[in-house]
Amino acid sequence: MTFLTGWGRTAPTRATVARPRTVADLAAVLARAPGRGVAVRGLGRSYGDAAQNAGGLVLDCTHLRSWTLDEATGLVTAAGGVSLHDLMTGLLPRGWFVPVSPGTRHVTVGGAIAADVHGKNHHADSSFAAHVRSLTLVTADGRAVTLTPRDPLFWATAGGMGLTGVIAEATFACVPVESSWMRVDVERTGDLDETLAVMTATDDRYRYTVAWIDLLATGRHTGRSVLTRGDHARRADVPAGRDPLAFAPAARLKAPPWAPGGLLNPVTVRAFNEAWYRRAPQARRGLIQGVAPFFHPLDGVQGWNRMYGSRGFVQYQFVVPSGGEATLRRIVARLSSEGVVSFLTVLKRFGPGTPGPLSFPMPGWTLALDIPAGRPGLAALLRLCDRWVADAGGRVYLAKDSRLSAAALAEMYPRLDEWRALREQADPTGVFRSDLARRLDL
Repeated sequence: MTFLTGWGRTAPTRATVARPRTVADLAAVLARAPGRGVAVRGLGRSYGDAAQNAGGLVLDCTHLRSWTLDEATGLVTAAGGVSLHDLMTGLLPRGWFVPVSPGTRHVTVGGAIAADVHGKNHHADSSFAAHVRSLTLVTADGRAVTLTPRDPLFWATAGGMGLTGVIAEATFACVPVESSWMRVDVERTGDLDETLAVMTATDDRYRYTVAWIDLLATGRHTGRSVLTRGDHARRADVPAGRDPLAFAPAARLKAPPWAPGGLLNPVTVRAFNEAWYRRAPQARRGLIQGVAPFFHPLDGVQGWNRMYGSRGFVQYQFVVPSGGEATLRRIVARLSSEGVVSFLTVLKRFGPGTPGPLSFPMPGWTLALDIPAGRPGLAALLRLCDRWVADAGGRVYLAKDSRLSAAALAEMYPRLDEWRALREQADPTGVFRSDLARRLDL
């Protein structure tokens, strides 16, 4: 038995881990599924308990790693355990980029579909599943089923958190690029209202947009932000002497194997936030930046999650629909007034979602923040935020969640019963389970 946690390093549980290398291996393991069921795991970057299965079996699918590219069409066919890092390393030198990248490239293709991940380009390109042409799902009885977006089970799987089966392979469309560099505009805003106004007015000019928010700023500075917006640089934009398509990023720093629990506190984070905000230019256009620092700045620090200490951290990410800006303002103001420490608070604007009943994005605004676990009063504060989010017609992201209640989930995801019916058809005996599934009664 092995102790497993999510990336937030909270609530460890023990499970037996199997590492299949082929679809046949998957079928053989599922035929011997134990009573506590089987959970599916990739690189362990879900923040909560989605890839844990206390007392049961966990399938580590990272050995399923083959992939091919059709260079004429940009279609990639990849096994579910292939990481976006490996794909980028192989695709960028050939002039292609993944259709959607979350804040880390250390996620698998299967995980990207199971969480229907989104990135800085959701307002322009939707989420990962919108680009998937077909997938192969190994169901509880060991069958390998090919699904397309015409199949209801496809959309139950996209955002279904690994509970409909194992995504063994997927074919998806990639984006043609001229370089592995980004052309970036950076701008500071004075408060949340200005941030929302600038993003609303200008997001459509950029493929990728994001705002870092200083959550500890209060008063007239509440919600002050640094906006980063950009697109793939043309070959002519690349600095002289640089290979326009080179991509070989590595972690530049390594977090210590342990860190004191109070390292990230109001004093240290306030100082960091002030320095980060002041360091950003008031307005700068045309900055040329590499793909890795633009999309995945935290990947430059190996094991950065350890900086939160042994108790770990909670990531809270919610979306409120367009027209729900008052709720977003209310939550930001409350968190700021409470002095909630969040090293990384990120705001993005979502465009249309996908048809998945459990897919997270919807047209509107999404805020994500990391909070050290164990903060006094944190559970009650986040339950209050849950209430406000649900009242606004919004929802919490399951791939980041570690503490939502089943009742709140049912309120936030009105198509939950539709998803449960599809899951029951695919897995009538409940082979696929996880700690998250038990907690949320999925």
